Amino acid sequence: MIAIELQLRTIENKDWATLIFLATFAMIVVAKSVFEARFYDFVRLVVSTKYLKIYKDSSHLLSGFNVLLFVVNIVSLSFFIQIVLHHFGYGSKTDWVLFVQIFTLLSVFILSKFLVEKIIAETFNIEELIEQFNLQKVTYRTYIGLLLLPVTILLFYSNYASNSIYLIIISILLVINAITYLLSLKIYQNLIIPKLFYFILYLCALEIAPYYFIYYLITKK
Repeated sequence: MIAIELQLRTIENKDWATLIFLATFAMIVVAKSVFEARFYDFVRLVVSTKYLKIYKDSSHLLSGFNVLLFVVNIVSLSFFIQIVLHHFGYGSKTDWVLFVQIFTLLSVFILSKFLVEKIIAETFNIEELIEQFNLQKVTYRTYIGLLLLPVTILLFYSNYASNSIYLIIISILLVINAITYLLSLKIYQNLIIPKLFYFILYLCALEIAPYYFIYYLITKK
């Protein structure tokens, strides 16, 4: 007699993610169509500093172009975090509730940090320095988020990535972020040096402490 063993087949619903990816690409298309010249200069950021020279004024920080790509960046990073959590057994990559939670947490964290930075900058009278410094950081990090999007999509629809692949990607992201941060410091060193004490306080309060607490919470849990 032949023994038949039945196994439960789990069907994952990825339709919601596909719709979000399509909406994200639509935002990129809108940004390219409406801000064609600016988008062209932006995508060449890795080989040219023309974009940084043209759009260095802090008034560009909250422009429509930056807002569109900011949303793309948050979506890309949220999916990447969720995929990493799924890979290491801390969640499901097809759980839309988890995605909403990560997306909301990231958005609130970044926007709250931005508002606190403006308050501290006004208190220390370093508004011009912090606004230009933030614009530089936002530009580089948005660019990184744009590059991360196709990698995230590939990882989301693939089930064969190993631990080493994720660790390599995370390491590359950390190294690129560190390099771009150092570049920003170098570019604005003439503004930083006269107000070095206040800038160090700013770094400790808003560039080191928040990430330390996040690391502390993650390692404890």
